[in-house]
Amino acid sequence: MNKITKNQIEQLKPSATLAINEKSKILEKGGKKIYRFGFGQSPFPVPEAIVSSLKKNSNKHQYLPMQGLEELRLEIANYLNKNNNNNFTKENIVIGPGTKELMFHTQIAFAGEVLLPAPSWVSYQPQAVVAQNKVHWLQTNRDTNWFPAADLLEEKIKKIKEKKLLLLMNSPNNPSGKVCKNLKEIAEVAKKHKLIILSDEIYSQLTFNNDYKSISNFYPEGTIVSSGLSKWCGAGGWRLGFFAIPNELDELKKSLIKLCSESFTSVSAPIQYAAIEAYKGDHSSYIDNVRKILSCVGNYVYENLNSNKIILDKPDGGFYLFPEFLNAKFSSSSEMCEDILKKTGVALLPGSDFGLENHKMIARLSYTDFDGGAFLSHTSGSKKLDDADLRKYAPNIVDGVSKLKEWSNLL
Repeated sequence: MNKITKNQIEQLKPSATLAINEKSKILEKGGKKIYRFGFGQSPFPVPEAIVSSLKKNSNKHQYLPMQGLEELRLEIANYLNKNNNNNFTKENIVIGPGTKELMFHTQIAFAGEVLLPAPSWVSYQPQAVVAQNKVHWLQTNRDTNWFPAADLLEEKIKKIKEKKLLLLMNSPNNPSGKVCKNLKEIAEVAKKHKLIILSDEIYSQLTFNNDYKSISNFYPEGTIVSSGLSKWCGAGGWRLGFFAIPNELDELKKSLIKLCSESFTSVSAPIQYAAIEAYKGDHSSYIDNVRKILSCVGNYVYENLNSNKIILDKPDGGFYLFPEFLNAKFSSSSEMCEDILKKTGVALLPGSDFGLENHKMIARLSYTDFDGGAFLSHTSGSKKLDDADLRKYAPNIVDGVSKLKEWSNLL
């Protein structure tokens, strides 16, 4: 293992998603109209029952167990077993201040090398750098739904001398918005080569066909399930996530807990108590309405951008699209996104931030620039949404898409 240097850490860039959000704020303060298609944050309010629970438990001030509040861990295990067809107990659950922190500590605890599909979420690779884990990229494309083909995964594994490998999977995917269709085949390769899979399922409740499947169903003994409150519950700022770690990976879990005990100690007590309601209560109506709105908005963006100038796939879940701009003559996707921001005010993230090669003129588009509270309150129930609803409740989406389309027509 190569020793990481302070210089390597100094060369890391701030998280791309956070950086684009800050840049957008600065431009807005300067008077420029910005369409916030770069930062992936849920626009919806936290369900009122969960907010009420937080208020009720605001007097909770004691340190909680490092692994997490026992009742919360039990409810999360029950939730996964019911909705994900898993077989976890409360002892398999570790609570953290968002899954990002748990992923970081897992990378530190893991003694091996990392397999990352390209594209992958922007923080997986930098975390591996800090953790001194060598990264092996698995290039994907639109034909494979932006996920690794099983035969190419096996081919890559055979070329790597390291026997301990960690594969990070994310479905529905950030940045592509696609759902993995070949989970069983990937699981078979993983089982054969004894990979550890970290399955990032933070968008699982936002799968548009409401038929989510986890790779843990095909490879339970080697899969860590990762999720939390930030996306389906609109509670990104609450910073609560969890890992569900099978008994077979108990040694890794013990190492993770030790690292967490030396860093964040335990997650905020009031938020843990409030999260019991999130996983115990029935929030299906809220989730159904959120899913309906996101599906409508995502399909609108897809239908209005898909052309002979822009190629993109219809979203399967979450709140992202991954458009490729044809005939865009730039030296990199970063340069292209800078030009788009300058000329249209539309903030996108370049595909290179997600592990794609610089010359691919692909960007991530987050379609969450609207008031989710107003949209929810006026469209809840059985009402079928249409373009008129979008123009009324998501005007920045409509206008931003129009600006982006005009820009592409000049290519």
